[in-house]
Amino acid sequence: MASLARGAASLTRATLSASKSPIQLIQRRGLAGAADHHGPPKVACWKDPMSPSKWKEEHFVIVSLTGWGLLIYGGYKLFAGGKKEEKLAEASH
Repeated sequence: MASLARGAASLTRATLSASKSPIQLIQRRGLAGAADHHGPPKVACWKDPMSPSKWKEEHFVIVSLTGWGLLIYGGYKLFAGGKKEEKLAEASH
């Protein structure tokens, strides 16, 4: 996206200038480089659940954030949620 913006800006500047030299549009970086894979191919987290280093990055993020969320919620329920229920049970007797 940034390279497109730079190309549009340079094209605008080139058309506004009054120089007699030909306009040279140089593509600095193409999108073909993203298809080159380095290293072993990444797999979905459910295909190899015991090897997080082989997971796709987005699956690793989702699993990590879900785990942290469950840990924080479980800790909250363990330390804060149980005491309120005990007080309500004692007050009703």
